[in-house]
Amino acid sequence: SNPGLLQFTCSLCVKYFIDPVTLGCRHSFCMPCLCLYWEEGQQPPRCPVCKGTPHQLSLKTNIILKTRVFLARRTGPYDVPRSAEKMCELHGKTKNLFCKVTKEVLCLVCHMSAEHGAHTHCSVEWTAEEYRQSLLMIMRSVWEKIQENKRNLNRETNKIRTWEKNHTEYWKMFYLAYYGEKHRLEKIEEESREIFQQLKESQYNMDLKQKLLKQIYEELKELCYKPDMELIQVRTESVQLHMPRPVVPQLSAWPIPGLIDWLNQFQVTHCVPVFEDLRCLLAVPDGPGVNYSSPRYKYFLAWGAESFTSGRCYWEVDVAGCCNWAIGFCNDSWTRDSDMVLDSEGVFLLLCIRENNQCSVFTASPLSPQYVKRPLGRVGVFLDFDSGVLSFVNVANSSLICSFLSCSFSSPLKPFMCSGHS
Repeated sequence: SNPGLLQFTCSLCVKYFIDPVTLGCRHSFCMPCLCLYWEEGQQPPRCPVCKGTPHQLSLKTNIILKTRVFLARRTGPYDVPRSAEKMCELHGKTKNLFCKVTKEVLCLVCHMSAEHGAHTHCSVEWTAEEYRQSLLMIMRSVWEKIQENKRNLNRETNKIRTWEKNHTEYWKMFYLAYYGEKHRLEKIEEESREIFQQLKESQYNMDLKQKLLKQIYEELKELCYKPDMELIQVRTESVQLHMPRPVVPQLSAWPIPGLIDWLNQFQVTHCVPVFEDLRCLLAVPDGPGVNYSSPRYKYFLAWGAESFTSGRCYWEVDVAGCCNWAIGFCNDSWTRDSDMVLDSEGVFLLLCIRENNQCSVFTASPLSPQYVKRPLGRVGVFLDFDSGVLSFVNVANSSLICSFLSCSFSSPLKPFMCSGHS
C-alpha cells in the first residue's frame, strides 16, 4: 500500500475517511467508526490509538481533512483502480459523467447527444460525494434514534427492576396491617402482573429495534465506502425509524371506604394552607434552601417544631395547583444541611416533579419512581413510628399512593413540606 495514503485512512476501518473527526490527541477517525467503537467499548470513551481520554465528546467534522480526502479519492488509486473505469463501447471513451435524469453513466460524446443534450449532468466523483453526504445525513438521524432507543430501553429495564422489587409490597403491608382489605389484593396483583407483562414486551421490542437500527447504521456505513462508480448505482430505500413507545405504568387508585375517618383519629395538624406550628423559609435563587431545577422557581420550605419519636400521627397538605412539591418527614440534621440532598439518610418524602410538561411522582430516599396517578388535591401523611411505616394517601378518593416499609427510624422525625411556584 502507498504510505502517503495512510494520512487519509481511518485506523479502525482502514479505508478512506468518511465524515472525519479529529480528537484532542490529533488522531483522526471516521465519525461512524468512532461512534460504534465507543458504543461497544468500556467507559469512559478513549482514543482507539493512544487510549487517551478526550477533553470533549461532542464530535465535529474536520472540514480540512474531509476536503483533502475528497481530493485524494480523485487522484489516488486506493478506491478504484484505473482498469476498473468503465469505457463507452460506442465511442471508446471513459464514462465519467452521470445523467441525473436517466441515471446513466456517460462519456463526453454521449452526454452531448440529442438524447442527453437537454439533461443535467455531473461528474461521477461529485455525484458520488453527494450520495455519501446524503447517506451520512441519514446515518446521523439513525444514530440519534439509536441513542434515543437506548435511553428508553434503559428506562424500561429500570422500571422492570423497580416493579419486581416492590410493586405490591407496600399495598400488602398497608391493607393487611391497617385495614384488612384482603379481597382487594387479588385485583391489585392481577393489574400489577398485566403491567409487568407490558413492560417485558416493551423491553423486548426495544431490544429488537436497537439491533435493527445498528444493522441499518452498519449497512449505510458500508455503502459510504463503496467506490464512486458502484455508489452512484445504488438505490437506497427509505429508512423506517418508527420507535417503540415506552410503557407508562400506572396502578389504579383503589378507594378504601372509611380510610380517611380511620386516619383522622391520629391527626395532629389541620389541613394546610399554612402550618401554624411550622417554621418557614422562602428559598430563592442565591439564597439558602434546596437545589434548583430552574431559576424561575421560588421554593417555600416548612418543617415542624415538634418531633415524633413514637406512636402514630397523621396530617394533610393541599397540593392543588402546584406541580413541584415534597411532603413527608425528615430528621433534624437534614433540616440543618444547606444542601438538603435527597439521597441523605433520615429523609422520607413523597415528591412531585414537573419535567417536560409532565408531572411524575417519586419517593426519597432513595429516589425511586412511583407509578401512580399524581394527586391533585389533599395528600395525607401517616406515620407509624414504632412499626417503621410511613404512608401517603390521596384524600380525594380515599386511596393509598405509596408507603415506606420496614424503616428504621433511628432519630426523631419532623413533618416537612416544600412547594415550588414560578
